[in-house]
Amino acid sequence: MHIVPVIDLLEGRVVRAVRGERQRYRPVVSTLCHSAAPPAVAQALCEHCATDTLYVADLDALQGRPVQVGALAALLQAQPALQLWLDAGFAARTDFEALRQALEPGAARVIPVYASESLRSADELLRCFATPAQGLLSLDRRGGLPLDRAGVWATPDRWPQRLIVMTLDRVGSAEGPDLDALAAVRERAPQARLVGAGGVRDAADLRAASAAGAEAWLVASALHDGRLDRAALRELATQCAGGEAADPAAATQCRVIV
Repeated sequence: MHIVPVIDLLEGRVVRAVRGERQRYRPVVSTLCHSAAPPAVAQALCEHCATDTLYVADLDALQGRPVQVGALAALLQAQPALQLWLDAGFAARTDFEALRQALEPGAARVIPVYASESLRSADELLRCFATPAQGLLSLDRRGGLPLDRAGVWATPDRWPQRLIVMTLDRVGSAEGPDLDALAAVRERAPQARLVGAGGVRDAADLRAASAAGAEAWLVASALHDGRLDRAALRELATQCAGGEAADPAAATQCRVIV
């Protein structure tokens, strides 16, 4: 199981997600750092998880406001090896392509997340993943129902190889991962590489998600609260390696295969 740390950006600060109810988000309080500034939080999360991959949700853009270009550029500049998986409410492939120009010279390290809650149409889904495009599709749901104005959930033949299964009302809830949603997507896309999101409380949840077919999971709250500390990450990394870690100092590493 691989961990992808997450930051939610709102008005230039990192905030704490609460069940996808964005009006309730407040600046993050973390055991890993004493700041809500995006570069500080990103560095702390990436160092804790020994990864250069970070998921970023631009909540301003997701609520119809301009993309936080300055904050995103600062993240890329602060960590030259950082790869961002970015959900900025892209309704179309052209939205991301326009943003890429604004994020140069670090734009090559930004991977778009096209979310079912944001995409304009099923046809646009085809354009988003037409060659030579790259990215992930996020299949979003809340309250047991898809968030899907474009009918993306109904067209698995158009899904790309990498999928995020996002249950928004589990985000920040500490209620455990939505393994039923994961299983439903796995049944419809048996060859896809699945990344789950929402609800993880501890290492046991990550092991259960792995057994259910998840390759990776997006995590924030359990990292900030210390429920996934270095000992837990070391144990997960050892299990991923199939036994005793050869280098205990590096055993916290849980990289995402991209």
